[in-house]
Amino acid sequence: MNRRMLKGTAILLLMMLVLAAGCSSGGPTKITIGEVTRSIFYAPQYVALTQGFFADEGLDVELTTTPGGDRTMTALLAGTIDIALVGSETSIYVYAQGAEDPVINFAQVTQTDGTFLVSREQTADFGWEQLRGKTFLGQRKGGMPQMAGEYTLKKHGIDPHADMELIQNIDFANIAAAFSSGTGDYVQLFEPQATVFEQEGRGKVVASFGTESGRLPYTVFMTKRSFIDQHPELIQKFTTAVYRAQRWVQSESLDAVTDALMPYFPDTDREVVKRVVERYRSQGSFAEDPIIDEEEWNHLLDIMDEAGELPERVAHHLIVDNSFAERAVTMQQ
Repeated sequence: MNRRMLKGTAILLLMMLVLAAGCSSGGPTKITIGEVTRSIFYAPQYVALTQGFFADEGLDVELTTTPGGDRTMTALLAGTIDIALVGSETSIYVYAQGAEDPVINFAQVTQTDGTFLVSREQTADFGWEQLRGKTFLGQRKGGMPQMAGEYTLKKHGIDPHADMELIQNIDFANIAAAFSSGTGDYVQLFEPQATVFEQEGRGKVVASFGTESGRLPYTVFMTKRSFIDQHPELIQKFTTAVYRAQRWVQSESLDAVTDALMPYFPDTDREVVKRVVERYRSQGSFAEDPIIDEEEWNHLLDIMDEAGELPERVAHHLIVDNSFAERAVTMQQ
């Protein structure tokens, strides 16, 4: 073997050693989450980040906000993000369109709707019949908040399209501002706007759509089936971290949970964050584990069907994979 060949072989061996060292270095695995919005409603996600639960599993998580379910799902399908935190109804829409690589729900984060009914008047004794003949600022048509809202109104004998003036043409980001400027007698709001309005005397929370519409897989971590097939260990580690965060949110004090969330809500008053955590936790909005129950899934389908937004009654087993959630729960018993 001549010197040139020896030199080339030596360089090749050196490169192989460097690559091997890099592969066995045990460095964190990078993963990107796209959340549909920044919300205290997703407390377990932020806790998993600030308390190091993702890091403990060897995951370097990058969190991005992709406003709106359509944008979040587009980013997931395009591979811009690895995992989406978004309403599970979006996975149903994708499946119904005949996707070759369906989106799979694998870890539940919230198990109720997260909106509240806010009245402009400081009503002492609220009754749902008081909405008859009033102007109601609802959420965008086709979204889960709107569907949960209409389900609740019908449950109380109110036809939202006949018994009140229903406004649904205002963008999500502008609903609170529209109500604040004088539009509507009632409004359906997420937190923290509902609490802020109460503090400022601009309205009063009179009912919870989350409590009224029941349990359902409202917000879920999901990814493409191909990603799960290629990275099952990563999905397991991710789900294990989520479950640790869920347990932490349930067991720790309100002050501790609030402090854990504040890095992600620097412009929100701490007392407002604390009040919102208390409100969501007390009504059971934060899922206690990541398992997506079939009964709750079917309830989601019923609500979508009632609203006329269900393209196909997609069975639980087709786009839900509970194996990672069940394993995470078993490992931490």
